[in-house]
Amino acid sequence: MTNTAKKLKNVANINRPSRKEAMKAVETLILWAGENPEREGLLETPKRVVAAYEEFFVGYTQDPACVLSKTFEDIQGFDDMVVVRDIEFVSHCEHHLVPILGKAHVAYWPDDKVVGISKLARVVDIFARRLVSQENMTRNILQCIDETLAPKGVAVYIDANHQCMSTRGVQKTCSSTVTSMFSGVFKEDANVQRRFMDITKD
Repeated sequence: MTNTAKKLKNVANINRPSRKEAMKAVETLILWAGENPEREGLLETPKRVVAAYEEFFVGYTQDPACVLSKTFEDIQGFDDMVVVRDIEFVSHCEHHLVPILGKAHVAYWPDDKVVGISKLARVVDIFARRLVSQENMTRNILQCIDETLAPKGVAVYIDANHQCMSTRGVQKTCSSTVTSMFSGVFKEDANVQRRFMDITKD
């Protein structure tokens, strides 16, 4: 397990309440919103919300480094970047608990270890299925790949719509937020970084 994954796992396990306590908290929020949790249409809502949260935040129970642990070392004659584009994800804003809908583009330049391309998408999903800021999500994905595979470099580019901006607050429905982070050859070589950015364009 990488240092990044250990820190996140430790935080996730602090004082986790029971399912019953979680359902009671949902009931309290329904009351606070001005509704009656005993109304027929809302009777099962706390149970459904807790079940939904299990799906939304399943990333806290998964180790992204473990996903990357199965590698291949018999790739001969390949010395270039591997890019997986348009990895769709759904996450939740750590500030308002509302959805973030976006796409991630992830690349790495293998050294000795090559990983199955689906695993890069799985790493994105694991970090997305937590309460996040887009900046931290970008960094965590990059650090996990960097620490686990020790490649020549990693690039992560994320473009996402934050519903905390589109459905509340400033209500800018067409806005998107872009974050990127680079390491190794992607950070040191402007031409390599430019190639990655060109590949990620629609």
